[in-house]
Amino acid sequence: MKVADLSRQELAHRLSGNGLKLRTGPFVFSIRSPFQAVTEGLLTLYNQFPVEPPTTFSDFHIEVTPPKGLRRWIRPQSIFVFDGEIPFKPLAANQAFALLEWGMNWCIYNHAHHFLIIHGAVLERNGKAILLPAPSGSGKSTLCGALMSRDWRLLSDELILIDPDDGKITPLGRPVSLKNRSIDVLRTFAPGHYISAPIHDTAKGSVAHMKSTSDSMLRVDERVAPHWVIFPQYMENQEATLTPLGKTDVFMALVENAFNYNILLEKGFVSLARLVDSITGFKATYGSLDQVITHIDQLADESGG
Repeated sequence: MKVADLSRQELAHRLSGNGLKLRTGPFVFSIRSPFQAVTEGLLTLYNQFPVEPPTTFSDFHIEVTPPKGLRRWIRPQSIFVFDGEIPFKPLAANQAFALLEWGMNWCIYNHAHHFLIIHGAVLERNGKAILLPAPSGSGKSTLCGALMSRDWRLLSDELILIDPDDGKITPLGRPVSLKNRSIDVLRTFAPGHYISAPIHDTAKGSVAHMKSTSDSMLRVDERVAPHWVIFPQYMENQEATLTPLGKTDVFMALVENAFNYNILLEKGFVSLARLVDSITGFKATYGSLDQVITHIDQLADESGG
């Protein structure tokens, strides 16, 4: 069963009751929430994701719910609850779906230490993955959404999950999180792709979500070997360039963007060293999505991708 197989009423019933068992890649989330924004967000942005039976083991039990007391009614808020604990400050009620997305990411990078986890986007074409590690504000998600609209399969927008045993990347397939100017940029660049209405005045400014392609959602169980890593940096009016990087520079830059490298200790070092040995690294600076994607496509074509 998929989310699309549930009526709006059935989905809302599960979310308000014992929880919706949503599978996203290797994880099952048990989600509870009374907020209509969460129901609508799941129906629209997760329609091709599997719904597991109620008896299925859940990796994470989470809720996005109103706080108790008067704040339930006066300037309503939403809170994220993980296993009965509240790890974040409350947000406005209209930010409930964005809070769900941030909370799901938080669960993974704080607890899924059987993966080496790097902050970045990752996409695939013809069986080869391109990693886009970058801090917030680099234009990473904008480039990720643009590549997805040009027939690259999305594996993840925020979390690169690397299996330490074989070096392959496990997809999540979840929506691309867009902020501020990138929302309008991608509405113009990829007019045929669904982008949710923006939510304003969040801690990250205006936030919207770009729906993953059906191919990205349906092939979420297909792991991929990494082939390239590109560290993107948007610079207005900058001619697009791809500059090759040495292995040492790639290694250090990946460490800077890793969530749990220090937690994994020797396993993290060995896994990251093997990754660096298997990929070709570049730094990308660009002011035009069309230009940088042309460079990336040429890179993929030259290597038979």
